Amino acid sequence: MHNGKTVDLTARLDTGAADCVLDRFFGEVLGIDVESGMRQVYRTVAGSFAAYGHEVTLRTLDLEWSAVVYFYAAASRQNNFIGRRGWLDRVRLGLVHYDQRLYLNPYDRPQ
Repeated sequence: MHNGKTVDLTARLDTGAADCVLDRFFGEVLGIDVESGMRQVYRTVAGSFAAYGHEVTLRTLDLEWSAVVYFYAAASRQNNFIGRRGWLDRVRLGLVHYDQRLYLNPYDRPQ
């Protein structure tokens, strides 16, 4: 969410990703001038890419918080990731694969 606009999207959790990186399309839908954000260059085994950071409100299930999210400089609709800063550092996440259970609470809520 940003400036009263909301967009729904599906992103993959990447515990190795430092930041949340989303397709620039979603930033544009939210009315964000993508290139006006904080420029960051990421280097991966697949190559390098640039992205621009903007503060938005993230919502997952019934949890909501403000975070800096990066939007790809070039379109990349298949590569939406939520990473450590901005998402994983805000929640307590439990995953029990063999039971197909996911446990999610805000990080600041007592256990």
